[in-house]
Amino acid sequence: MSVLAIGDPALLRQLAERAGDGHSLTLLRSERAMTDCRPISLFSLQTARQLGGELGSVLDKRRFRANVYLDLENVGGFSENTFVGHKVRIGCKAVISVLERDPRCQMITLDPDTAVTNPEVLRKVARGHDGTAGVYGAVLAEGVIRVDDPVEVLD
Repeated sequence: MSVLAIGDPALLRQLAERAGDGHSLTLLRSERAMTDCRPISLFSLQTARQLGGELGSVLDKRRFRANVYLDLENVGGFSENTFVGHKVRIGCKAVISVLERDPRCQMITLDPDTAVTNPEVLRKVARGHDGTAGVYGAVLAEGVIRVDDPVEVLD
């Protein structure tokens, strides 16, 4: 096994050989990661609990399809809304610029295990929470995020 630079033509040749005929391959180098840059969605466990309470049921957080689920501990649901317009550090390195509240669509009506719809979920979000749940942001500094990492508002 050899280590080749991203710009080395030998790397492209080796990868193309493994991919086989009929495949086109292009390599791109970037100083920044090109995954989960924008938008990235943040959603608190407290928001899922509050919505479940308002509906009289338990809502699975996966219903909201977030990139990152936050446990904001001793705060109420929708507290992530206060992050809009600020930078947030998650863990020791990742920094997210939180840009806006996350407008929700019919996908949140689907139970992630059964696909059974509950239109009351979207109705509650639309009428009681301006149609939003969670927030969107852009990654300013990449980093590994782990379960129980601290969340800190930077500005």
